[in-house]
Amino acid sequence: MDKRKFIIESLVESSETKIAIQHKCMDSILSAEKLLVNTFKNGKKLLLCGNGGSAADCQHLAAEFVIRLSHKLDRPSIPAIALTTDTSNLTAGGNDIGFENIFARILQGLGAEGDALIAISTSGNSPNIIKAVETAKSKNIKVIGFLGGNGGKLLDKIDVPILIPSHNTQRIQEGHITVGHILCELTEDELYGSKQ
Repeated sequence: MDKRKFIIESLVESSETKIAIQHKCMDSILSAEKLLVNTFKNGKKLLLCGNGGSAADCQHLAAEFVIRLSHKLDRPSIPAIALTTDTSNLTAGGNDIGFENIFARILQGLGAEGDALIAISTSGNSPNIIKAVETAKSKNIKVIGFLGGNGGKLLDKIDVPILIPSHNTQRIQEGHITVGHILCELTEDELYGSKQ
């Protein structure tokens, strides 16, 4: 393997994916930001779920909302919960009711009508994310989907799908965290930017 060539190709592919996001995801990102702003203005919260690297993205983005992303703003905390961080719930759920049910079960207990869910799946076919989305819909929780490729089975189940235009898992994940940062910064600015 030519390592230098590999590095250059990876960086170019990453850059090209982000440029494609600009052209193909703009309306979805703006719709997601509007949904989040309305959720928080109505005193509701954001929940997030995903597997593996997407689970880490859930925790990362929840922290950005709760603490802050932009250091230009001195703002109150925005309520966001990563459903991926409670090892007792995750392991009990996986052991007792099956891994495919873990996020749906937590949503049953923590989700409320008017909340929002960010469901992250690079393939759009993760069984536990599909069940979580179905549970969210049954509770009148609006769903933003961070997806990739063709969107998989989740594409038609999501209120606001953000489909990263790539079939490479790494590029999709990079797109997800970039879009998550954009959404957080837009949302906190809309809620609190004019108050500075």
